[in-house]
Amino acid sequence: MALSRRQFVQTVGIGAGAALTSSVWGRGRENSVWSALEPDLQAVERGVVCIASNENPVGPGQKVLGSLRALLEGGTRPGRYSGQMGELSEAIAGHFKVKTENVLLGEGSTEILRAATQVFTSKTKALVGTIPTYEECAGYAELIGNPVHGVKLNSEFKIDLDAMLAASKGAGLVFYCNPNNPTATYVGAKATRDFLTKLIAASPETTILVDEAYFDYVTDADHETHVPFALDHPQVIVARTFSKAYGMAGLRQGYALGHPDTLKKLRGWTASSGTGSLNVFGMAAATVAIQQDASFTANERNRNKVVRDFSMKWFADRGMKPTDCQANFMFVNIGTPAKAFRDACRAKGVMVARDFPPFHQTHARITLGTMEEMQKAVQVFGDVLGKKSTAAA
Repeated sequence: MALSRRQFVQTVGIGAGAALTSSVWGRGRENSVWSALEPDLQAVERGVVCIASNENPVGPGQKVLGSLRALLEGGTRPGRYSGQMGELSEAIAGHFKVKTENVLLGEGSTEILRAATQVFTSKTKALVGTIPTYEECAGYAELIGNPVHGVKLNSEFKIDLDAMLAASKGAGLVFYCNPNNPTATYVGAKATRDFLTKLIAASPETTILVDEAYFDYVTDADHETHVPFALDHPQVIVARTFSKAYGMAGLRQGYALGHPDTLKKLRGWTASSGTGSLNVFGMAAATVAIQQDASFTANERNRNKVVRDFSMKWFADRGMKPTDCQANFMFVNIGTPAKAFRDACRAKGVMVARDFPPFHQTHARITLGTMEEMQKAVQVFGDVLGKKSTAAA
């Protein structure tokens, strides 16, 4: 008997598996379902610290902003359908040293995830993912009536590779978000390659979508992209986005990398299949962003690490254990329901993320803002949680 969303959320725990619905797959305020439930997340009021949505708080940088100014000042290009898809595809291909046939553009990586779910799942071919993770694939599979199977995380809130492998045999699509959202945990490159190799051997008809949205924030030494693996294995697709480290969440630009035969199956389900159907501002900004010197993402990673270390230490010093954070957000055991914590923080001018069942009674996801924002935020956290707080902690 199928569980309703409410029943599922009420009954699952860290050992849950079997079924999964969109209500337990979470990312940020970009999700339309949660936007409807919490409309206050749609706009940041003046003076409010917004650390709810895994955005880059410093934005895309002057080179990207300059490209947008040029479009506005010229005035004609935004008034026409754009032919920039080729230019952006070439820029991405050059960055990864691949061919343009290995690149598929999308309106944010969300469109790539939906397309993969549409193409590779069916009534008899389930979607498999962890509980919790980014909900887009599960929500879309549920929308089109295809089954979704959830796999518990291990005791460290990381993907349980053995359990994932067992659950994925015979599946249509496996969603592998790494680092995972909302837990911020990461599985090393070697272990991931081993998992992919084993799954392809055991279930060659299964497609694996590796979501590398937070790739540029990882500081773990065992860190490599799985794009080369995807080029050699048609069963694997890598999704990327400009919404995170590149600071372009509002411009909605993402892409997939993989074998041309696999991307060809997805192409008809994305906006890039039409003539000039992608956003001219997003494409112009992304073309400049991807061609920047590697120091741009390195600087953003370093900035984020300093803030991450400060924030994690603040919680750890007060007996609240964060997960092993490898992203621009953290998942913390605050020992109290997330909703009450969120509401109390909001009343004091700090916005943190929504619930993430089945851990919403104990854990909160907190995006990492600027250092100034986090120093203000921890003062509020200290007041709300009854923990002694100093900005210098």
